[in-house]
Amino acid sequence: METNMIISTSNSQVKYLVQLQNKAKIRKENKEFVVEGIKMVEEAPQDRIIKIYVSESFIKSNENTIKKIGKDYEIVSDNVFSQMSDTKTPQGILAIVKMLDYSMDDLMKNVPLIAIIENLQDPGNLGTIIRTGEGAGISGVLMSANTVDIYNPKTIRSTMGSIFRVPFVYENDFLNAIDIIKNNKITIYAAHLDGKKSYTAEKYIGPSAFLIGNESNGLTDISVAKADVLIKIPMCGNVESLNAAIATTVLLYEAKRQRDN
Repeated sequence: METNMIISTSNSQVKYLVQLQNKAKIRKENKEFVVEGIKMVEEAPQDRIIKIYVSESFIKSNENTIKKIGKDYEIVSDNVFSQMSDTKTPQGILAIVKMLDYSMDDLMKNVPLIAIIENLQDPGNLGTIIRTGEGAGISGVLMSANTVDIYNPKTIRSTMGSIFRVPFVYENDFLNAIDIIKNNKITIYAAHLDGKKSYTAEKYIGPSAFLIGNESNGLTDISVAKADVLIKIPMCGNVESLNAAIATTVLLYEAKRQRDN
């Protein structure tokens, strides 16, 4: 542990951490990202934590938490920590973590249940899909290259720790990646307004994947053409469709319900 407290925002460590928080390009180049809060730091794999930073006030009342994590840490003045944090009310602890590496094979283990995400742009939606996906027993998430960055601080917070446990892959050749899934005898269902059957009419006990599109524009025609079955979530009133994260949750938990019975 460093004994000297960081008291300046011009400190090189502080500058680098702020860049990690704000710039996806810096995160990708260095293969590092930031997690905030006691829960997220505790759940981060120990061998992936590069460095922990705690605020001056945090260390005074949370020494046992720091001891439990068992990693070296830097103490930062409260004022500087607030500049490093991405939240309005910082908990007083954050960590730089190495990025996780997964392959397509990691998504298809056991009896696969995969979310295939195309062009999703809202960080909270993606984080919620990762979190609820873990709850529903998802085997992994495939994303198009221009889907929002999963290491965006808002996405990470929305995962509530699931980012460390749910395999995920970004693919530049998204359509080819879908073909890989199909070639592994995984049935692909597209949530689509043109779906003829309700999602409850299909069986997801076998290897299954759900195609989920952009919040505003839905799925592209070319990805819809890759689906084996178009399904719909019936709506009452004048509602056309659900929020992408909610729709994904509905589909994944139907699959879980069927698999549990």
